[in-house]
Amino acid sequence: MAGHSKWANIQHRKGRQDKLRAKLFSKLSKEITIAAKMGDPDPDKNPRLRLAVKEAKSQSMPKDNIDRAIKKSVAGEGEDYEEIRYEGYGPNGVAVIVEAMTDNRNRTASTVRSTFTKNGGNLGETGSVGFMFDRKGAVSYPVEVGDADTVMMAAIEAGAEDVESTEDGHVIWCADTDLNEVSNALEAELGESESTKLIWRPTTTTEMDLEGMQKLMKLVDALEDDDDVQTVTTNFEASDEVMAQLDG
Repeated sequence: MAGHSKWANIQHRKGRQDKLRAKLFSKLSKEITIAAKMGDPDPDKNPRLRLAVKEAKSQSMPKDNIDRAIKKSVAGEGEDYEEIRYEGYGPNGVAVIVEAMTDNRNRTASTVRSTFTKNGGNLGETGSVGFMFDRKGAVSYPVEVGDADTVMMAAIEAGAEDVESTEDGHVIWCADTDLNEVSNALEAELGESESTKLIWRPTTTTEMDLEGMQKLMKLVDALEDDDDVQTVTTNFEASDEVMAQLDG
């Protein structure tokens, strides 16, 4: 899914920008606290928490921040958040999935709906676009970790389903329920990953031109700017030429 890989790269680059770091850390902290509240505060005994901590580390989140987020759950601090998924359409009919954690369902639904409307999209019913995606585990490694064959062999040994190797790096895909086990096996073979997370992987894509991509980025940026929103995923497909113009 070339479009999805490019989208992951856009998110990766954006996530490295200083102006977004505080917001990124806030979202990561929320996931860590929720994961620790829902299970054991020990990452070794709580797969979801272990993945949350691993992702936080890959984004260079300070250890003190991670420990503080776990302690909040142990102390019973923080809000009681509810996990909600929204589905809708963006510019050119591109499918959009928004995952949120909120302490006020009405506020979040209103904000998300308004953001879609203001940016050329519309919020749909649950299930309206979900059938265009599969829930998968994704483990990312930099290109320096090895050539495509080396990574493919490690992925097969780890029990992964698929590997995408490009000039930007390697993405190893697995069943969502196998992510913890697969990522542990890959770490033993290839070292620490750049990113380990659950992702909505498009099974059907929508071709986007430059104007459509510019509109889509405005929608995604606006959604990601909402403190309640954790992730935004789309099923766009765009040519290298369009992506180059977008980057420029």
